Amino acid sequence: MTKKIVKKRIYLDYASTTPVDSDVLKAMIPYFSDSFQNPSALYTEGVKMGRVLLEARKSVAKALSANIDEIVFTGSGTEADNLAVLGVFKAAQKIISKPHVIISAIEHPAILELASQIQKMGGEVSIAPVSEDGLVDLEYIRNHLKSRTVLISVMYANNEVGTIQPIREIAKLIRQYKKAQSHNLTANTYPYFHTDASQAANYCTLNVLELHTDLLTLDGSKIYGPKGVGALFVKRGTHIDPVMFGGGQEKGLRSGTESVPLIVGFAKALSVAVQMCDAESKRLTKLRDTTIDTVLKKFPHAIVNGHRTLRLPNNINICFEGTDAEFGVILLDAEGFCVSTASSCRTLSENVRSYVLKAMGIEECAQSSIRITIGRGTKPNDLKSLIAILPKVIQKAKISLHVES
Repeated sequence: MTKKIVKKRIYLDYASTTPVDSDVLKAMIPYFSDSFQNPSALYTEGVKMGRVLLEARKSVAKALSANIDEIVFTGSGTEADNLAVLGVFKAAQKIISKPHVIISAIEHPAILELASQIQKMGGEVSIAPVSEDGLVDLEYIRNHLKSRTVLISVMYANNEVGTIQPIREIAKLIRQYKKAQSHNLTANTYPYFHTDASQAANYCTLNVLELHTDLLTLDGSKIYGPKGVGALFVKRGTHIDPVMFGGGQEKGLRSGTESVPLIVGFAKALSVAVQMCDAESKRLTKLRDTTIDTVLKKFPHAIVNGHRTLRLPNNINICFEGTDAEFGVILLDAEGFCVSTASSCRTLSENVRSYVLKAMGIEECAQSSIRITIGRGTKPNDLKSLIAILPKVIQKAKISLHVES
């Protein structure tokens, strides 16, 4: 009987989701069945779970240089984004007519989809354009600030092309605006600044005292933690309303019995990510740049999407013009490689063309770009193997596009 050879699978889609770290899993296990009680219960076991929850909150607050009461646990990064944007908008509606929100054109779908909701609820939304390398237009933000502006939300680092935004500069711009508008009764309060740091958490500082953000989103599935848990930093004094209701957990901002095992896992994952940040960033930056340089030598006409230096260490997004990238991903899958095209948080039909690349003004790459995102499990040989197979895959993908057209 012939023994079946199983081809090795190489995972290169870490921006989509990450595997759970072994230490994180170990920390979570006791709270699934042995210590499972409700942390809001008054009996001994419940009180113990409440203390476990408090320790996890302390750990997350420490990673962000925040206060314990500024951490709100959610069910995902998407939920945290909704709480941040809709929560601030709803609170502002009580005192401001037609509250105004500014977002960037390449935000995560969790933010972009909220724009239409805000408009339906009687608000106004301005969408800041970005440059060809994905950097948000600071002058647009400056020029569109008004007395009704209650929130600016700009993603820390883009999940598709990896460009890291000038968060500190945006925060400074907002502070300058508030100072100039000191005669306005709401100037000392609004606008708030929110950033989705889900993709940046493994590689960039999360110190909210340095970033000067009022709200910051994190997602467990992006930091080698469990899926189904996230967190929102809410600076003391920030006016925000809940968007879901029930038992009043998480200071009334996120009702629902807290999932102790997931929160413990999240806190552990974030702690590990902060500890590994510098060393892992250096390792992956070297792998990233070597891979990009080698691919560009093999494909002189290929285009690197996103900023070449102000980008996440793990992001490689390359346009092979004239290629059906979606078919290319399928061909690579057949060869044992897991990569993607656009954001995994879009529908299959929307994945065909990248709204991020369109917004960056390189529409010719919107259906011809492949996103390779590396992580803790990535070895140099994994990328060498990918590069070796790319010429065959890209050639087939170009033939496919030609036939279809």
